[in-house]
Amino acid sequence: MAKKSDNIVFLGTGRRKKAIARVRLLEGKGNITVNKKPLDEYFTTDVLKVIVKQPLVATNTLDKYDVICTVTGGGLSGQAGAVRHGIARALNEANLEYRPTLKSAGFLTRDPRMKERKKYGLKKARKAPQFSKR
Repeated sequence: MAKKSDNIVFLGTGRRKKAIARVRLLEGKGNITVNKKPLDEYFTTDVLKVIVKQPLVATNTLDKYDVICTVTGGGLSGQAGAVRHGIARALNEANLEYRPTLKSAGFLTRDPRMKERKKYGLKKARKAPQFSKR
């Protein structure tokens, strides 16, 4: 029977637009896994990789924790923001001394911006049909 590791797990849930990320933080070497794929394979652009790593860089814990997360919904940009929010919440749970740096950087605050609903008589939320006098 396999022996279970005694690693302490810190959990965090991150949300952005329609994306929801469930993040697990384990003590390790700094491996980041998103939906069972390495970070470089899941998020292809460098900007999204930087966004995901921001809370770890701000608290100087990039090599201290392994991150395993599951993301659903939304697009890649929203998912990267959700993972960042989840990592920040998990780091806050891991050590309360990180809270001031995470809070001042704005990583603990959920971004409230959502897609505006479509209104009747319009083509999209604000786009009106072309006006013609005759």
